Formats: sequence, structure tokens, C-alpha cells
Amino acid sequence: MPSPNRRSSPVRTFLATEVAGGVVLLGATAAALLWANGPWRSTYPKVWTTHLSVGPAHHALSLDLRHWVNDALMTFFFLVVGLEIKRELVAGELRDRRTVRLAVFAAMGGMAVPAAIYLAFNAGGPGRSGWGVPMATDIAFSLGVMALLGRRVPPAVRLFLLTMAVVDDLGSLVVVAAAYSKDVNWAALAAAAVMLGVLVVFGRLPIGGALLYVPAGLALWLALHAAGVQAATSGALLGLTAPAAPSHPVVERMESALHPWASFVIAPVFALANAGVALSGAALHAALASPVTAGVFVGRIAGKAMGVTGAAWLACRLGLASLPRSMTWRQVLGVACLAGIGFTVALFIIDVGLAGALAAQARVGVLAAAGVAAVAGALVLRN
Repeated sequence: MPSPNRRSSPVRTFLATEVAGGVVLLGATAAALLWANGPWRSTYPKVWTTHLSVGPAHHALSLDLRHWVNDALMTFFFLVVGLEIKRELVAGELRDRRTVRLAVFAAMGGMAVPAAIYLAFNAGGPGRSGWGVPMATDIAFSLGVMALLGRRVPPAVRLFLLTMAVVDDLGSLVVVAAAYSKDVNWAALAAAAVMLGVLVVFGRLPIGGALLYVPAGLALWLALHAAGVQAATSGALLGLTAPAAPSHPVVERMESALHPWASFVIAPVFALANAGVALSGAALHAALASPVTAGVFVGRIAGKAMGVTGAAWLACRLGLASLPRSMTWRQVLGVACLAGIGFTVALFIIDVGLAGALAAQARVGVLAAAGVAAVAGALVLRN
């Protein structure tokens, strides 16, 4: 039987990578904002709307550079998310119902209440399709803020945030795949289902390593893209179907190899391509008057705090979960505030759910909410 220290090593490595990656992600965000508002601001949209075609002339796949990042490169980001969820389900904290139950209810409340608040601002309006934007929590940024507090935050609180964020990731993937897909090509979707079945079979056979999944994963991506379903989620499906048995640790090897790339390269490039919001006086005035910005901001700040804390309290009150002895309700509220930090998945949903001025206004809401949520969470947790 592995020792406790060895068993917790993947979690410690994951946390360290996420915290360091959060710093790089913050730098990439700042660079995108400077680029979009500095002397070379006219080049920002030109670069990311440049089209690039891949493949034979009559069957080439043509996307602009931003969508190559969002639809193709982000597949590897979602692959790491899927691998992380699979590892936690098989050999991590998501095996223990006592540990996970509170986080599951908290995550569900933290997704439902922000979405409801957003719709309260935007029901019937042109921005109503952005209801998924306030739902997702950014693991890297939230863990980074918590790391700054050092020993003021006990391990149980970090574990609660990590577990809740994993459940949040899974819920966000379902939302992206189900609610933010185009008109579905059912023949292509059937082909994707076949490829997913092949991956499930691969996961049950004592064969091969990570390279075995590359052609099947590529075929799944192409089928989902042709079907009109968000192709980047193929990465998560690939991760969830990879075998994770101790005798066949493909998940651990793939996650160990890809996690640094996802944190230090893919997520920062994504931020560079999507966080460049024009912050002119006119743009900020439009954002301040926009129900989209208000829905995102209030949903993330008030909605996350109420949803996470309220759902956790209700679950404990009904006997469905229990608060760990080393945690207080103030710390639950602090985690709920940090959960208002949304970035990578939030910007991804903006890209697929909103367009033009509405997308810019939603990005302002995400960036503003992230700053306020970080300060609020730190203030609550430090005392």
C-alpha cells in the first residue's frame, strides 16, 4: 500500500504547478491588456483574426488564429482537466464520499445561483446566451491567491477548494458541450460517439501507452468539430476514458507530461488571445451600462458567495454532508469568494456564446470580478 506522503504527492505537484501557472497566466493577461490598449493596439485584432488553413486544398480546415487557439490548442487544456478529474475519481479525493459530498453541493450551488443572477439581468435580451460565463471557477488564480495567505489557510480548506473546483470543471464541461454547440450534424455526432466508444474500449484493455490515444483523439476532435459540438471538449473526453489503474497508469503519466504545458504555455497563450479588451472611455462606459457586464460581475461576486455557502449550509442542515472539523463557516465563505475568480473557461464560454460588443462587455465583467473576488476572498480567509 502506498504511503500517505506518496499518495498525496500528485496533489502537491498539481497545486504547485497551478499556483506557479497562475502567476504566468496573470502576466499573459496583463500583456494582452497592454497590447490591446497600447501603441500597437491596432495589431491585436489583426493578428488574432488572421486565417490559417490546414489540410488538402479541397478539404482544408480554415480558422482564424484565435479559434485555432480556442478550438484546437485548448483541447490539450481540457485534456489535463479530464485527466485530473479521472485521477481524483479513481485514486484521489473524489473517492471519499465524506470528503467530496460537501464540495459537490457547494459547486452545484456555485454554478446555479450565478447563472440565475445573470439571467435575471439579461432574460429576453441579446446577451441571454452568456448565462454560462459566471459559472466556472479558475483553479490557478484561486489557488494562487490562497497560496499567498500561507499557513493562515489549513490544508482542509485548500482541499475543499480543489475538490469543489474539480467538480466545477466537470459541470462547466457539460455546459459547454450541451449548451454552446452549433446546429448539430447528427451523422458526424454518431461518428464521434463511435470514436468515444473506441476510447472506452482502449481504456479497458491492457494495451499501449499514451500514443495509442493520439489517432483516436484526433478522430474524435474532427468528428465533434464537424458535428458542431465544441471540439475542444474532446480533450476532456479523452482524459476521462484513459485507464487509471495502478498497473496501467496512463492517466498519471499523461497528466505529469501535459500539466506544465497546459499551465505555462496553453493557458497563457489563450489569455493573450482572449483577454485583450479595449479599455477606452467609451468602451468602459458601455460596459458599465451593460446588463451583460452587470450579470457577469454580480453573478460572480454575489452569486458565487451565496451559491457556494448557501448550498453547503443547506446540505449540512439536511444531513446530506458535514463540515470538516478543521474548517469554519467563515472559511467556507472565503472559498466561496475566491470561487468568483473566473478566467480561462469563462473567456472560452464568452468566445462561443457571445460576439462583438457583448463579448467585450462580458470580458470586462470577468476581469473586474476576478480582482474583487481575489481581494474579498483574501480578506475573509486571512482572519
